[in-house]
Amino acid sequence: MAIKEVAPEIEQESPDVSQHGKSEVTEAIFDSASDKVKSINEKTGEVSVESPQDEDTEYVKGHPVIRNGLDVSKYIVSLRDDGDPAFTFRSFVLGSAFTALSSVITMLYVFKPYQAQVSFTFLQLLVFIFGQAWALFTPRPERFKWKWLQATLRFLNFGQTFGIKEHVVSALIASSGNNGLAGVEVYAVERLFYNTGVTATTAVLGTFSISLVGFVLAGVLRPLIVYPAEMVYWSTLPQVVLFQNLHFDVRANRGRLVKFGWALAASAIWEFFPSYIVTWFSGISIFCLASMHAPTHTRTIFSKVFGGASSNEGLGILNFSLDWQYIQSTYLSLPLKQQFNSWIGYIIFYIAMLALYYGNAWDALSFPFMSTSLFLANGTQYDTDSIMNSQGTIDFDKVDEVGLPYMTATTVWGFLTQSLAIGALISHVLIFYSKDMWLAWKQARTRTQPDPHYQGMLKYKEVPMWWYYGLFVLAFFAGLIVNIKGQTTQPVWEYIVALILGAFIAPFSCILYGLYGTGVGTNLISKMIAGALHPGRPLANLYFASWSHQVILLAVNLANWLKVGQYTKIPPRVMFITQVYGTLLGAGLNYAVMTTIVSNQREILLDPIGNNIWSGSYVQSLNSNAITWALAKEMYGIHGQYLIVPLGLVIGLAFPALHWGVIKVFPRVAKWEINTAVILTYAGLIYYGNTSWIWSSIVVGIFSQVWLRRRLPRIYNKYNYLIGAALDGGSQLIIFILSFAVFGASGNEVPFPTWWGNPSGNPDHCL
Repeated sequence: MAIKEVAPEIEQESPDVSQHGKSEVTEAIFDSASDKVKSINEKTGEVSVESPQDEDTEYVKGHPVIRNGLDVSKYIVSLRDDGDPAFTFRSFVLGSAFTALSSVITMLYVFKPYQAQVSFTFLQLLVFIFGQAWALFTPRPERFKWKWLQATLRFLNFGQTFGIKEHVVSALIASSGNNGLAGVEVYAVERLFYNTGVTATTAVLGTFSISLVGFVLAGVLRPLIVYPAEMVYWSTLPQVVLFQNLHFDVRANRGRLVKFGWALAASAIWEFFPSYIVTWFSGISIFCLASMHAPTHTRTIFSKVFGGASSNEGLGILNFSLDWQYIQSTYLSLPLKQQFNSWIGYIIFYIAMLALYYGNAWDALSFPFMSTSLFLANGTQYDTDSIMNSQGTIDFDKVDEVGLPYMTATTVWGFLTQSLAIGALISHVLIFYSKDMWLAWKQARTRTQPDPHYQGMLKYKEVPMWWYYGLFVLAFFAGLIVNIKGQTTQPVWEYIVALILGAFIAPFSCILYGLYGTGVGTNLISKMIAGALHPGRPLANLYFASWSHQVILLAVNLANWLKVGQYTKIPPRVMFITQVYGTLLGAGLNYAVMTTIVSNQREILLDPIGNNIWSGSYVQSLNSNAITWALAKEMYGIHGQYLIVPLGLVIGLAFPALHWGVIKVFPRVAKWEINTAVILTYAGLIYYGNTSWIWSSIVVGIFSQVWLRRRLPRIYNKYNYLIGAALDGGSQLIIFILSFAVFGASGNEVPFPTWWGNPSGNPDHCL
């Protein structure tokens, strides 16, 4: 979709209200997107009414249908800016406290059958509750006559309203604790598979460098990936809407907040059942139930095709999960164009996975159907220690004795689709978005970007580029020290190549994520190039990929939060400082939690299959990648059996070009908004872990984006994002509690008694 210009003259004017609510324009009621905007001048008593409707908007029953970023700017996100303080003592304390919680949940999901990000809504709600309590249950400064005490209490924000900007800053500090995850994951792999721990120097400087080195790109690319209206970052829209509903016109929104509270409570209560008491609810399959008394051979096939409630069980075709921790509000917020492409990808995924396995591609029948572990030719698990020497590098003489490792066909397919998607990402952005990107860059340089939210931010001081450059220099030299003195086994010049590679890929990832709400996994190209640069060194591969990929990931994450800041009018300099602080704090806490989980659940994390509670699939995948790409010449080279994986980069470049050619011949195809990079990503995205949620996500997407958005836009605009946020918050609150109370994250596991609804085997009764 092209990035369209937003005409300022058709935008609603929002009131500018001071911190205490006293200004010339004191009230604006945005009850729904299509309602009229009423402004009351307190001095004159004059009431002005204007209608936001315009001829470019599609309406159903008098309410606008949200189609693109322009509609979001006009009808979903308010332009209101109260001018209230953003960075306060209260926002700093609350943000710091909940960074700890964010870090814990983030690490929990790293070791779960399904990897998910910590719900920003969950943090958002907790911050709001504690912020409101801070305001309500602390004395107002005016109650005291001593000036020094009044000043102290004001600094501590006692008795002062908890504003939207404080709320946003606190929540963003907490959420940015996930930014340093990549480095901590490397340390987890070292502990699990190499029986080594990093030194204090590597842990501190390495984490600092990996966590912050990508920030500079978000600063440089702001005109392209933050300012334009079409850069919506759809997956965070529920949170932006919730911020505004919690703080703007609370009395008018009281009905919505009551519904929000009921949805949150219902989600929290329900989550006990699919995650602990009735685990069958996490994967309901009619086909699995029908095969319960069938022969073992039949049940085994059915498990691979229809099973999916346990880690690495099967494809989960027509298997429906009622566990919201896996579904999440993402599919209530992602635009239809993204979900349509993902559905096409899933169809390809099912066909390819079954065809490769039962067609015995890459000796697939000798290995488990789905697993990210490495195997010997006879199907037993490959012992990576057997080919390593004491320096943490591969001994090729031992490789000749033991043999090359094999991967499951599903893992090879996952790698291939990642490779194809990376190539398609680059050419798709260049072919379809280059003109719009150039226009956005010129508009930003002249400060004429027409998006009303960008224009509303011009009154705040922008972050000078030397801040970004200075931070990069510090992070660069920290990484330099680690590669010179640490145990990375990576020379300095390769570290520099890693940063350059990440800087090249990042703009493409940011553009796609801004437009579609999801991105393309680009980690594979980092591992691929690392394997070519330093054969035989899996640890070097891990560190190379971490620095390279983290440049991309941080650029996307920071751009995402900068967009939230633009929507909620947070001063850019406050955004910069709080993101840096939260990232560093969270990285340290991530490391502490990781060591606890790895120590307490080591055995199950090393198991190739795992269970429905804990799974080492993700860290196993990281290690498998590192080992196989350290043997790049032997496994992916001209004579290697997995040559198709690196060739996928070149093949992937051709898909958008073919798409463009088809559009030229058949112009109507352009209306379908096909994105081959997204299709290829979803064609191999879930090659391991839990798959029972896929069909549930499709149902949720169809309900929200196909039916509700088009048929009942009033309900959609009011409640779609709000209820989705409530469901996320309730489910993740309970998962956090259960993980430490009964799932064994702290070392003590208390399983629920086995019964039909909580079987000892796969929860969906497939096998």
